Amino acid sequence: MELLILSALEKVFADEAPAAAPVTRVSLLQGDSVSVQAVFCGAQDGTAQLTLDGAAPGTAQVFAVEDVPVGHACSDDADDFYLRKTSGLYPDVLRPGCVCKTAAGRWQAFWIELIAQPQAQTTLTVTLSAGGETVSAPLTVETVPAQLPPQTLIHTNWYHADGLCNYYGVKAMSEDFWRVNEAFLRMAVAHGINCILTPLFTPPLDTAVGHERTTVQLVGVQQRGGRYFFDFRNLRRWIALCTDCGIRYFELSHFFTQWGAKHAPKILVRDAKGRVKRRFGWQTDAAGEDYRDFLRQFAVKLNAFLDAEGVMDRCFVHISDEPSKDALALYKKHAALIKALFPRMQVLDALSDFEFYEMGAVDLPVPCEHAIEAFRGKVPTLWTYYCGGQGKNDLPNRFHAMPSVRNRVLGCLLYKYECKGFLHWGYNFYNTCLSLRPIDPFQVTDAGNVFPSGDSFIVYPGEGGEPIPSLRMKVFADGLRDLRALQLLESLIGREATMALLEDGIPPLDFSTYPHDPAWLLGLRERVNQKIKENSHAHSI
Repeated sequence: MELLILSALEKVFADEAPAAAPVTRVSLLQGDSVSVQAVFCGAQDGTAQLTLDGAAPGTAQVFAVEDVPVGHACSDDADDFYLRKTSGLYPDVLRPGCVCKTAAGRWQAFWIELIAQPQAQTTLTVTLSAGGETVSAPLTVETVPAQLPPQTLIHTNWYHADGLCNYYGVKAMSEDFWRVNEAFLRMAVAHGINCILTPLFTPPLDTAVGHERTTVQLVGVQQRGGRYFFDFRNLRRWIALCTDCGIRYFELSHFFTQWGAKHAPKILVRDAKGRVKRRFGWQTDAAGEDYRDFLRQFAVKLNAFLDAEGVMDRCFVHISDEPSKDALALYKKHAALIKALFPRMQVLDALSDFEFYEMGAVDLPVPCEHAIEAFRGKVPTLWTYYCGGQGKNDLPNRFHAMPSVRNRVLGCLLYKYECKGFLHWGYNFYNTCLSLRPIDPFQVTDAGNVFPSGDSFIVYPGEGGEPIPSLRMKVFADGLRDLRALQLLESLIGREATMALLEDGIPPLDFSTYPHDPAWLLGLRERVNQKIKENSHAHSI
């Protein structure tokens, strides 16, 4: 039995022997982490166990890499920068543990995440035991004596609390609801998410017209005559929980429906007799006076509440997601109202038409990757996002079928473009397209054969309400740490010299132009670490 130590940028398929060169040495900064994979091919059915000698306590975590079924691997217009374009089993689930089942002739992997050790350099011994055989491989780990700086990028992956209610069968706002959400929030924060979609009302996202998603409304509303009264107890608990988990920024859920802003979100209201009914929703004309009056009353109370909680200056407000050009006039009308009602909050929306910003309808436009050049240098704060549509022109993304370098390279691009924020719509969207029914994410990875697999979530729901990370989430987090390392290097040698190192020997980077060879990205990070080491020493002297 052969044991290979490969980088985290490889995806190991059961039916294909890896061709990548083995890894013998890695480096990382203090407060950093780096991952490798222990790859093997079992000679017989049974079990395999991995042991790691030489790692200080708390500096290593091991996961067994498991496959998930991919139905819709990519769109018809996809480019050629994919590992495969066919249905099948793809590696993605990282189940914590040092033991896994093996099958004869099947390639498998353990994922080893290493956290900075106390000593500057150590040699780890990775040992695999299976079928009566034991094989070992050494790995040298260098910890560079420089601290990885805190993340400054505002990073949000839309958090779907209703998906957790559906999968675990918990009632919104029950104690089990809060317990499960705490676990998933902590997992998000551990992987660089520091901004959370907050469901004031059930978010009007990815919902078929006339249908509704499971209610996760945090704000209680009661109506007596023409007046509304608001209960913020659950919102207060949400903010406290998120803050305790490490969330710093709050996106208030959209006040208008997706792709046009024509209707109100689903809002449940208790009447004078105590009956709870859907007061607003698809039946509501969002431009009508009835809903606008509700928003005026709500804004007064919400502003006072957020101010008292001390989070007002860390909140963003949404109007509608990706409004089309024909919705510009209506969007602008809604924006004027929302900006008047929430003067201390910035309007943040995913939209890729520069005219919306040019007309003053949005403060923080978030264009998709392929539209970012139209905004670059023209907006004071540059954000970007990707979703299922960014599967061509070599654009970075994190579908199951894509190579991991296409996922991780985003960190370098965010650095070059000096982006302040990144948004993705699917942290844990466990529904089919348009939320017509819930799914089991271990069995359905493409939202019901509609989205490219891997677009709609990056975390899996484990037993007992415990989240399980994906390979793709770990790789994305590596990219965020690349961004932070580049920022540290810039603080030591300046931006011009850092950019020169970043683009040394390659064409200027953009969102469709970057080296596809994983060796380039791995080598770049190693050069950055060593440059930090040299210059940190020089600064200390």
